[in-house]
Amino acid sequence: MLNRDDAWSLLCEYTQNENLLKHALAVEACVRAYARKLGGDEQLWGLTALLHDFDYERWPNEAHHPTQEHPYEGSKILRERGYPEELIRAILSHADYSGVPRQTPLEHALFACDELAGFLTACALVKPGKSIFEVETDSVKRKLKDKAFARGVNRQDVLKGAEELGVPLEEHIRFCIEAMRAVADRLGLQPRPSS
Repeated sequence: MLNRDDAWSLLCEYTQNENLLKHALAVEACVRAYARKLGGDEQLWGLTALLHDFDYERWPNEAHHPTQEHPYEGSKILRERGYPEELIRAILSHADYSGVPRQTPLEHALFACDELAGFLTACALVKPGKSIFEVETDSVKRKLKDKAFARGVNRQDVLKGAEELGVPLEEHIRFCIEAMRAVADRLGLQPRPSS
């Protein structure tokens, strides 16, 4: 049986960086929302998203080697722990360099939400209240054009992700903002109390 507590423990075992943990939660929220929208298995999709980068801190793979480091090392650990192949394959496919082509709705959703969730977090953190509730679709689209902003986010992956999902970019952005607002407290992006 897939169990979120076990998946969270595995994530925390390999990931100490608080921002990476929050990224996992943000991607999980977006992918779970797509599972509900697209009729996917919400538990499977959510755990896939939660674990998609669990090995990244230990094996960052700056060389983008297909069978070393992230996400390859993580796939071996997940197999050893009995995670389903569908989850493992989706995690491998979210890294273009892995050579695993994206085919299923889960694989497309994970890829589409990964970079965008990071970008939406960056958009929230530059707002006065550092809240996802201050982030609007139009401002996100403008920021995507600003190459100096959130330089680490691959804009092509954001665009390709929406395209692979078959969703207009604007709708995809709006959908992910809403999903992240639902867990804003866990992401540290909730509205600040006014003084």
